[in-house]
Amino acid sequence: MTVLLESRIAGLPAPKRGKVRDVYDLGDQLLIVTTDRISAFDCVFPNGIPHKGRVLNTLALHWFSRTRHIVENHVVSDDPAAVVPAGTPLDDLRWRCTVGRKCKPIEVECVVRGYLDGSAWVEYQENGTVGREPAPLGYKRKQRFETPRFTPATKAASGHDENISFAQVVNLLGADVANFLRDTSIALYRFAHDEMLPKGFVLADTKFEFGWLGDKIILIDEALTPDSSRFFERDSYVEGRRSISVDKQFVRDYCETLDWDKNPPAPRLPDDIVAKTSEKYLRILEVITGRPAPWLNE
Repeated sequence: MTVLLESRIAGLPAPKRGKVRDVYDLGDQLLIVTTDRISAFDCVFPNGIPHKGRVLNTLALHWFSRTRHIVENHVVSDDPAAVVPAGTPLDDLRWRCTVGRKCKPIEVECVVRGYLDGSAWVEYQENGTVGREPAPLGYKRKQRFETPRFTPATKAASGHDENISFAQVVNLLGADVANFLRDTSIALYRFAHDEMLPKGFVLADTKFEFGWLGDKIILIDEALTPDSSRFFERDSYVEGRRSISVDKQFVRDYCETLDWDKNPPAPRLPDDIVAKTSEKYLRILEVITGRPAPWLNE
C-alpha cells in the first residue's frame, strides 16, 4: 500500500514542509498537500499511516464547508489540476490537496476543550488550572465542563507548543481579536460536537488556526480532523476512565509505553500500530461524512 511521506511537484517552488503538510507558495494562493506523515508530541515519525493524508484533507474540506455560516475559511478548491504544471502526475495528489487563499497566520493555536483530558488533565492535577485559568475542584478525568473552555497555545516553529492564558492572548493580539478567536472557536466546537454526538462520538477537544486575509480573520489550515481533535466512542465514554479513541491519541498512548523522551528522533511505529491507526482514521471519516473513503473504490 503506497504511503506518501513527501510530495514533489516539478515546476513549482520547493514546498515548506510542516509536520504533516507540504505547502507550495503560488503567489496569492497556496497548494496544500496533506501527506501520510504522522506526528506526536511535536515529533514526526519515520513511517507514515496509509490513507491518513486523504482522510485528513477530506474531513477538513467537509468541516470547512459545513461551518461557513460561522466563519469564512481559506478554501478555494480541492482540485490541484488547475494550479500544477501541465503533465504533472495527479494520482498521488488526488483527495489530498487543498488550494487555499494565502493569509497571514495568527500565531496562536485556538484550542477548545469540552471535556477534561490530555494535557489539560495533567495541568489540572498539578495546578488546579485548565489553560492557565482556575478550574472547579473535584473534577474527574474526561468530565464534561459546564461550558467549553478556550485554552490557547503559542505556535512553536520547532519544539513543543506552550499553553498560554487568555490574558496573554489579549496582550499579544488585543482584546477584539482575542475575543473573536475565543468566541468563534467555541462556536465551531459546539457545532461539531452537537453534530457528532448523535453519530455515536464525543468530540472531547479540538484546535483551530486562523489567519488575516486583508483586514478579515478567517479559518485556515485544517479543522476537526483526527490530528487536531480528540474523539471518543460515545458508548465507551465514562468519567474517570479511559475511553476508546478514534484519533491520534492511539499513537500517543502507544508512545507512553516506550522508553522515549518525546524528543526527536521519533521511533519507528510497529506495523500493527500503523494498521490500527489507519483503521481508526478511515472509520472516523465514514462516521463524520456518512460514506466510506471514496478513493477505496477507484
